[in-house]
Amino acid sequence: DDIAERSQIEEDINARYSRPNVEGIVVCGKLEMELIEMNDDDKIEFRNALGIHDSGLDRAIRESYRILGLVSFFTVGSDECKAWTIPSDTTVIKAAGKIHSDIERGFIRAEVISYDDFLRCGTLAEGKKKGLLRLEGKTYKVQDGDIVTILFNV
Repeated sequence: DDIAERSQIEEDINARYSRPNVEGIVVCGKLEMELIEMNDDDKIEFRNALGIHDSGLDRAIRESYRILGLVSFFTVGSDECKAWTIPSDTTVIKAAGKIHSDIERGFIRAEVISYDDFLRCGTLAEGKKKGLLRLEGKTYKVQDGDIVTILFNV
């Protein structure tokens, strides 16, 4: 029953505690705990049965990032994928400094592919083959979800 009332509860919260550019989000802790313990296929089936397309936790994180003016970009290595959180409008050279000051100091350029393009391609190599991997200079503003490879020399 609470799930069916979620939209109404959120509307009530937003009306009562209205603030510019801030949205209230209802999160059902018990449901989130159950979802965490499910495999991906079961999560999708369970959410569809309830008419929920994304988790309350994911919505809360996205809204928090938006309010705080943050974005995430990814770096991908042979054995690791890492997300980095930076302020919106950060240049790629400053983002490089978030990884390591030597990378910022020796910055040459960045290879960038959007998250959506990467999902469609499946690999960086396929993205490069399809011409979706872009070369960007130090003034490029990193976008939320970008997958970035920094080329540098120190």
